[in-house]
Amino acid sequence: MSDPRPIGVFDSGVGGLTVARAIIDLLPHEPLLYLGDSARFPYGSQPVEQIRRYALEIACNSIEVSAIGDIAVRADIPVVGVVNPGSRAAIRATRNGVVGVIGTDATIATGAYQRAMGSAVTLHAAACPAFVDHVERGDTSSAELRSAARGYLEPLMEAGIDTLVLGCTHYPLLSGLLQLELGPDVVLVSSAEETAKDVYGELVSRELLAPTEGRPVHEFVTTGDPDQFQRLAEGFLGPEVRDLGVEQVTLEGAWS
Repeated sequence: MSDPRPIGVFDSGVGGLTVARAIIDLLPHEPLLYLGDSARFPYGSQPVEQIRRYALEIACNSIEVSAIGDIAVRADIPVVGVVNPGSRAAIRATRNGVVGVIGTDATIATGAYQRAMGSAVTLHAAACPAFVDHVERGDTSSAELRSAARGYLEPLMEAGIDTLVLGCTHYPLLSGLLQLELGPDVVLVSSAEETAKDVYGELVSRELLAPTEGRPVHEFVTTGDPDQFQRLAEGFLGPEVRDLGVEQVTLEGAWS
């Protein structure tokens, strides 16, 4: 049995392309539909109730921790989030049991990672609100960004973390900068690869894998400026976006 429907990946901008890349690499026969809600970006600094109202239209990491239960109950397809896969990977990776997690204001405020890891580790969390704005501008290496990173990471380093969870889909795009600031002994955990494994497991167990004949056709859409989105997406994802282009779509309330 096979299912030709695409895998949907939703985010508030280009950050979710890190998850899309991992899914494409692990499931090369699966078509993928990516939607970046750039018109309502950013989500992480908005109130949780506002984020919850967006939940059934799109989903990003901040939406997941606010309303993933609502999505899972109402959807008639498997829904895979990024918090649990990232948490499992961090628990496996830590050597001293002291783990850090960085995310948007909304993600950290909800305590989602704290709940997911429970008493398995000593967890230190830090909100890094400036990171997403820099990534959406295509900045992954400026002096301003590095200065902000030092300020965010210093308390975590003082706490003795040996593992850091990148608790936002945008943050893997800063992994080089973060590793430079943290040093080589701190393990960075991106939930993108772990999430792709969970997607793989869902498709196999439910017999939803796409046919293996032919080349899958991916689609990329945004609620914002498609040209700007494509310029950023090409740098982060590569030829999949460059060859197919980006379409602009309107979601209910996207410009409200």
